[in-house]
Amino acid sequence: MSETPSIHGHCDPRFEAVREVFAENLEGGNDLGAGVAFTLHGEPVVDLWGGFLDLEHTQPWERDTLVNLYSTTKGMTAICAHQLVERGQLDVDAPVAEYWPEFAAAGKASIPVRQLLCHQAGLPAIRKPLETSVLYDWEALTAALAEQEPWWEPGTRHGYHALTFGHLVGEVIRRVSGQSVGQFFRENVAQPLDADFQIGLPDKDHARTSTLHGRLIGGDPKASGSEIPEPLKAFMRDMADPTTMTGGAFNNPRIPPDAVNSAEWRRAEIPAANGHGTARSLARIYGALACGGEVDGVRILDGKSIDRAIEVQADGPDAVLGGMPMRFGLGFMLRSPIMPLSPNPRAFGHPGAGGSIGMADPDAGVGFGYTPNKMQMGLVGGAGAFAMLKVFFKAL
Repeated sequence: MSETPSIHGHCDPRFEAVREVFAENLEGGNDLGAGVAFTLHGEPVVDLWGGFLDLEHTQPWERDTLVNLYSTTKGMTAICAHQLVERGQLDVDAPVAEYWPEFAAAGKASIPVRQLLCHQAGLPAIRKPLETSVLYDWEALTAALAEQEPWWEPGTRHGYHALTFGHLVGEVIRRVSGQSVGQFFRENVAQPLDADFQIGLPDKDHARTSTLHGRLIGGDPKASGSEIPEPLKAFMRDMADPTTMTGGAFNNPRIPPDAVNSAEWRRAEIPAANGHGTARSLARIYGALACGGEVDGVRILDGKSIDRAIEVQADGPDAVLGGMPMRFGLGFMLRSPIMPLSPNPRAFGHPGAGGSIGMADPDAGVGFGYTPNKMQMGLVGGAGAFAMLKVFFKAL
């Protein structure tokens, strides 16, 4: 097979610059294989895919290729929580322990659900060393979280709950709805929208899932040839020590280097880190949120719920990410200088380690998804995604 990456799909001529940037990323080696999609007022205007699944360039990226999207999954988990709030079954200001009694241990009886959603609960890591197997054991991991004492006084700081977010919010969803996050998301978001995104991937879909190439954390930060910001240096320093809060946040339970390509990882429900989907699915879901929560007659949230979800809850230095300035709503990251999603201030979404990202701009009616299989440096989205967002809005 030719090593020249082919690009397939549809791109409205108005947004030809997106295709050009996408092609440059593939041809220049910044991407190996990827998908990118935009919707505008609910209509798909860009839906492109191309490149390869493997380093040998023998397996082409197909229209329905899935890939692990790391923390981009958090936005999907947040939608599920907001649906329960909208139904009157969940109160973000009620104590978590009202829904999950065991959570009250270790001084956590008064922590409200709101603080789980905006990374203020003080539970980004578990102090007790955990085996990798616990990552795939929902009951064991949520029990460890219930026992954990907060690392800071809840509500006084925010720090990215990289892995624990999904189990904290997810256990509340499970206690309230009686369904796992994966089941709830499938029945209430993915299936109604016909969106190809799953949390807990059935074996039948593993064959169309790309290997993710590169490490989640590690490598020489100077390899990019650019100056590394001080917050990122501090983050990478702490990441090297699993006994620190930051090291534990990303690697306790320990995640072996190739775990994300294993069948065990794909089958599990890790709602902060292992959703598998297409760019098209992200653009579809966020496109609905950009249109007041409804597209093609399918409503997943109402306007008030979206407004509540994107109200600023935390803004400033992140206690886990080396003091990096972050802005959080309730489960979503918000537009900021380090995450320039859109020219419009109400843009929101969630990136994933390695470069994937989903975004909604309710002011412009834009939904966006980008799903690469080659890990890129960066904690809040890859350069490729932001380059395509920039040229899209310039053409809009």
